[in-house]
Order: sequence, then C-alpha cells, then structure tokens
Amino acid sequence: MLLGVDFDNTIVCYDALFHKVAREQGLIPADVPVNKSDVRNYLRRVDNEAAWTEMQGSVYGGRMSEAAPYPGVLEFFRACRTAGIPTSIVSHKTRHPFLGEKYDLHAAATAWLEQQGFFDPAQIGLPRANVFFELTKQAKLDRIGQCGCTHFIDDLPEFLGEAGFPAGTQRILFDPNQLYAAEQRFRRILDWAEARRSFKC
Repeated sequence: MLLGVDFDNTIVCYDALFHKVAREQGLIPADVPVNKSDVRNYLRRVDNEAAWTEMQGSVYGGRMSEAAPYPGVLEFFRACRTAGIPTSIVSHKTRHPFLGEKYDLHAAATAWLEQQGFFDPAQIGLPRANVFFELTKQAKLDRIGQCGCTHFIDDLPEFLGEAGFPAGTQRILFDPNQLYAAEQRFRRILDWAEARRSFKC
C-alpha cells in the first residue's frame, strides 16, 4: 500500500482564514458562513472574481502560516507512520499567484508543512522527497502514477473523475463540508477520524 494525499483543502483547512481575510478587506458581510466555498460564491455573486483570485494568492502565500490543518489530519499521518503505511503528498499548485504579490506558493506550502511537524522525525517524519507540488493537473496525475499510489485522497470529485487518473489507484473523496453527498463514483470520507478507521491505523 502507498497512500497519496492532496494538500489544499484536504490537509489544510482554509475556511476560517478565507473568511477572516475577506472580512478584513471589507469584501463580505459578517453573515456569510465561515466556509471557503461560501466566501468564493458570495464574491462571484457580486461580480468580484478578481478579488477572489487575488485573495487566494494572499492566503496561499503571505498568510499561509495562519491556515489550520484539518482536525485529526496530523494524527492520521502519525498513525500511518506507526502502522508502516508509506504516504506521499501530491498537489497541483502554481508557483506564483495569478494576481497580486508574487509569493512563492511552493515555498509557503513547504514552510507550512515544516511548521506543522511533517518533516520532524520526532513527529510525523515524512520524507521531504515524498512531497510534490506540480504545476499542472496533468503533472499531478502523472505523479500519482509514478509514485505508485494504491489509494489517493482528494477533495475534488472532478479531479478524481479525470479520464487520465491512474487506473490502479483507489480514489477517495474527502468531503468535510458534505458538498458532494450525491457523489456515487468514489468512497467518501467526512473527516480524518473516518480515514483512520478505513485504513485501520
């Protein structure tokens, strides 16, 4: 077994941070739910897609250290290590934002992993060589195949449903906000405690 895991919105939860930044910038009213999807949908509804795009650069770059891991995800990775289940992180992430300041998004994500103890041998102990930030969706698909992932966890059903997804990899949809309750193509997990039960770790 070799488990691959997506990064953004799978390991990292941005819900509170997107809401906080949008409120700081006066872009949303207080009654918008504390959820990344609701912040995005509100800005699109008021025809402010540019603000949403620029905010993504800020959150994934300069504000990345403020993002929280999903509850239980650090414990999941530690449990995988204890159980001898090798893991890799494979993400599709541009090097720089499309708008705004030219943060190095790969460096920011790597620093966040370091901050959370992913590379610390006394904590999660994930080898740095097992972390891949790919520039395109196709490169991410290729990397999943090259790594030999037997299972892959991602938050986007459209990615898991890609025609080029490696045929031998079991696809698992991470759906903490239950946005895809009707999705039947993939096994769904709602939190990382459920993932631990699924992998018996």
